[in-house]
Amino acid sequence: MKRIAILYGGKSGEHEVSQTSAAYVIRNLDPTRFEPVLVGIAKDGTWYLQDPALVAKVREGLTPIPVARGARVFAAPSGGTAGGLVFESAAGVSALACEAVFPVLHGTFGEDGTIQGLLETADLPYVGAPVLGSALGMDKEKAKALWLRAGLPVVPYRLVRASELDGPETDAALASELGMRFGWPLFVKPACAGSSVGASKVTAPATLGAALREALRWDEKALVEPFVEAREIECSVLGNGKPVAYVPGEVLPTHEFYDYDAKYLDPRGASLEIPARLTPEETSRVRKIAVAAYSALELAGMARVDFFLDKRTGEILLNEVNTIPGFTSISMYPKMCEAGGLPYSELLSRLVELALERHAARAKLVFAR
Repeated sequence: MKRIAILYGGKSGEHEVSQTSAAYVIRNLDPTRFEPVLVGIAKDGTWYLQDPALVAKVREGLTPIPVARGARVFAAPSGGTAGGLVFESAAGVSALACEAVFPVLHGTFGEDGTIQGLLETADLPYVGAPVLGSALGMDKEKAKALWLRAGLPVVPYRLVRASELDGPETDAALASELGMRFGWPLFVKPACAGSSVGASKVTAPATLGAALREALRWDEKALVEPFVEAREIECSVLGNGKPVAYVPGEVLPTHEFYDYDAKYLDPRGASLEIPARLTPEETSRVRKIAVAAYSALELAGMARVDFFLDKRTGEILLNEVNTIPGFTSISMYPKMCEAGGLPYSELLSRLVELALERHAARAKLVFAR
């Protein structure tokens, strides 16, 4: 039986979502193959080892998982066989044995390459994309640039930095430029943030400046895009060197757009249709583009690739990718995999296997002469 450290909580605005996702991961992790070790990350970024009895409570239905303060946990840099997780106790610092780490962390400091770099330094196998892929997946501007270079269809965009917003005159100039380029309404979002945090729909020039400043509270860059009247299609991708795309699903939001509340907080925020009502040709194209987008960003393990299907033109456009998608009861990623013949428990087992495979492959590389 393998011990799997489940990291959850975290410093991002999606702390609570992570607590809920982690509960469903634990409940669906095969108890005959894996023993979960819970490491909760407080909102200040401190890691704490959780009481082992919490696992049984979660399996009995406790959701979300609390983050209790206790023995602190650290990722120790590798020195031969000395790397890994350690924790403080009255007896001193002890190793926290685990065969792999499952970061169930959403957003900044969870799926942006930072935690992945820390785990690489500690020489620990971990579920999900590596450092580069995680960082690219989080940065919507860089992802779009690479997709365009690969010849993939994306929603047009304009990058805006805080230095461009000097006051009412620059706000008006930007509104004029963007209105002429894209028309109204516009969609504004942080370049590097997850789950529609800081995103807004702008219907008039007078409110563009406020929307940009809200987006720039969450990141140093903001993206402005035309608001596409579209169906929202999603596709689960799984794998390392030979990724597989599963049957696409469709999100039917009841909110104005598929925002944070609709995704995670409001159980009636959206209905999910799996498989999506697409033609065989559309389904094939979505899956093909999803794999190409995944590969272009050097992803591994898993990702949910999100699309817009333009209602006017029928064009399929890449929107963004999520390298640690939600695992809650209403999350699309596990549901699409299940619709494609991979049940939740088997999906989690496969993700751990992929983490171990990638770690073993990297262990064969030469890093010093």
